[in-house]
Amino acid sequence: MGITRRDAIKLGALSVATSSLLATTNSDDKSSKSNVGMGTPAPLPAANGPRIVVVGGGWSGLTVAKYAKRHAPDADVILVEQRAEFISCPISNLYIVGMVDLEFLTHDYFQAANENNYTYFQATAVGIDKKNRIIQTSNGDIQYDYLVLAPGIDYDYSYWNFDAVTEQRLRSEYPAAFIPGSEHIALKNKLHNFKGGNFILTVPGGNYRCLPGPYERACLIADFFKKRKLKAKVIILDENVDITIKKDGFHSAFEELYKDYIEYHSESKITSIDLDKKILTAGEFDDVYEFEDASFYPHVRGGKLLEVCGVAKDSKYNKMEGNIDPFTYEVIGEKNIFVSGDARSMLYSKSGNTANSEGQYLGELIAKRTKKKPSLKWKSPVTVCYSLVSSKPKQNAISVKSEYKFEGKKMSGYKNVSLSQNWKGKSGSDSTMVVKGWAEGMYTDMFKK
Repeated sequence: MGITRRDAIKLGALSVATSSLLATTNSDDKSSKSNVGMGTPAPLPAANGPRIVVVGGGWSGLTVAKYAKRHAPDADVILVEQRAEFISCPISNLYIVGMVDLEFLTHDYFQAANENNYTYFQATAVGIDKKNRIIQTSNGDIQYDYLVLAPGIDYDYSYWNFDAVTEQRLRSEYPAAFIPGSEHIALKNKLHNFKGGNFILTVPGGNYRCLPGPYERACLIADFFKKRKLKAKVIILDENVDITIKKDGFHSAFEELYKDYIEYHSESKITSIDLDKKILTAGEFDDVYEFEDASFYPHVRGGKLLEVCGVAKDSKYNKMEGNIDPFTYEVIGEKNIFVSGDARSMLYSKSGNTANSEGQYLGELIAKRTKKKPSLKWKSPVTVCYSLVSSKPKQNAISVKSEYKFEGKKMSGYKNVSLSQNWKGKSGSDSTMVVKGWAEGMYTDMFKK
């Protein structure tokens, strides 16, 4: 089953300009400046109040923009986003196996901006003039009083030590599908055209986007193959020593539901790969795996815009994430520049609910700054995550809910944890409806009043 005409129309306007960032991080070095968007004001009306510019229209950026405007109605809030429409990464595992359509993941930036009284400005951020507080975009320069950078993740293939040709082939022929849009459509097409054999999924180390996501994906793909009665197997090559979250629930699903369809291997970092012969080696002993198709998920890093803007650092787990205060999200040494969402350096879950809850806090904090009011007391982000292990409605999603605690400025663990790993449906509830209901609630919060 290929891409539908409706899907093609929705994806036609997607911009993929992040790989062509062409800017300097310091306005004093004029010889290295790009000409893109520099020196030409963006076509925006003059600000009537303090201007808050949010770069990145994902779960975090959308939420920051909404709540900053809600708590500071006199502020001029501008959301800069290069895409023409929002497509969600959360719930995309349901999309790739046909449990929801692309329309369920796709939403309108104009609706979000108009209902919440801020400005959606479609452009690609390409650099920054920190001295004069200007964010440079492909469609002109925007002056700011407060700047939030929420660029999400980029992939980091360097841990595999492959050459540039192999890396590009992995990106284009075997996309990870943890950055929304075309990658998810490509993976869906792979699955619907799969005839049988080994389908490889990898799980990266570090703090990657959506810790349970690869394991949920493995379950749903196995379920998809099983319903089609394919002679197929999902081979999971996990760099970690074990499943990273909800491991009892996922292990029991692998064993009880998909014993003939899922093969799980821990501590299995890829050591070599031949994409022409479709064979790879992985793990300490270079175990050999042949495959008919695959989706290779590498390590992640902070979105490259942070590096372009000179506000990134290597964190304990990932490269080039935001160099920020963990309680205010403000960049160290840069007053009134903030980083939020999956590009943050704190060891929070890189998930939708986490980004949404912290976006509410940061939007209110910045609003208080505009009014010269005392800083807002820190609120822990809230991680709520449901994972389906089957398309059957009476087999419940396994779930986790938690907040985070600190010792000083270092995260020390979790609090208020609620973990449910029973997927066998004793309550009789429809787990798919629970998951879709959660998503609809999140979309309502981001896109409506």
